[in-house]
Amino acid sequence: MSYRITLLPGDGIGPEVTEATVEVLAATGVEFDWVRHEKLGANAVDDYGTPLPEHVIDSIRGTRIALKGPVTTPVGKGFKSVNVQLRQKLDLYANVRPCKSLPGIETPFKDVDLMIFRENTEGLYSGLESYDERHDIADSVARISKAGSKRIISFCFEYARTHSLDKVTVVHKANILKLTSGMFLKLAQDAALSYPELAFNDRIIDNMCMQLVVRPQEYNCIVTTNLFGDILSDLAAGLVGGLGVVAGANIGDDYAVFEAVHGSAPDIAGQSKANPTALIRSAEMMLRHLGETTAADALHTALVEIYTDGSFLTGDQGGTASTDEFARKLAERVANHV
Repeated sequence: MSYRITLLPGDGIGPEVTEATVEVLAATGVEFDWVRHEKLGANAVDDYGTPLPEHVIDSIRGTRIALKGPVTTPVGKGFKSVNVQLRQKLDLYANVRPCKSLPGIETPFKDVDLMIFRENTEGLYSGLESYDERHDIADSVARISKAGSKRIISFCFEYARTHSLDKVTVVHKANILKLTSGMFLKLAQDAALSYPELAFNDRIIDNMCMQLVVRPQEYNCIVTTNLFGDILSDLAAGLVGGLGVVAGANIGDDYAVFEAVHGSAPDIAGQSKANPTALIRSAEMMLRHLGETTAADALHTALVEIYTDGSFLTGDQGGTASTDEFARKLAERVANHV
């Protein structure tokens, strides 16, 4: 069986880490029919007048799954984030960020195993902004819907149940934001009643940040709204080595996009210095999403071995391996495990 997957290399180091990931996936023995779209983000604007051409959206709708490298987003001006547009256009309401320790990476904590479930389409990122020129006041509306909240909460609880995880924590600010966060908290409390086998608790967002940098091992699945999830997922990534080594997925009822969540690092683009671990771990998530558990397990085992051995790590992890060498050595180990 061959899986038809939309492949979006992105820009900056995106094409390099994407090619590395494709090489590693080939070693699993799973067959892929890649539908490539090289133009995305800034490099698509000149040709198509938009950073996210409609044919890219149509491709994902056709294949239903995409693997995506990093795409540069201008800060403070320019076009709207391609990532945000993809999530909204395809209704990818669940942002799923596993943050799991890898051996050989020096961090303040060991054995961290967190899953962040972030509502992905509304909240403060709804884009409902206005500016009152007379008074120089800018407003941004955090729109939280009951339907949007219920589905991300349900997604988290179901994921915990089906993946044999044992604890769910809902993160909120219901002490201050009594209508928006208050509704989200109440819906999570109600949902927890249907999952008696799962331990359940809640944390206020500022306390949660403190908890994660003191005792992260006490937490497992965390579900929250868009802005809080954006902050917590990067914080949790920092606990295990940074954005360069964690996976990311945006999942809806019909489509899924698996992506590297780090930046495009244009300063090292084309130099084969980039670490492809983040996109490779995202590809592992994609394999599990496809039901290819044996291949996913082989990839995971090989990656742990590479980091345990430490001989072929990239520069960001204190090694001397190039992007290509890291991918080649990892692919060899993957092939040994399938």
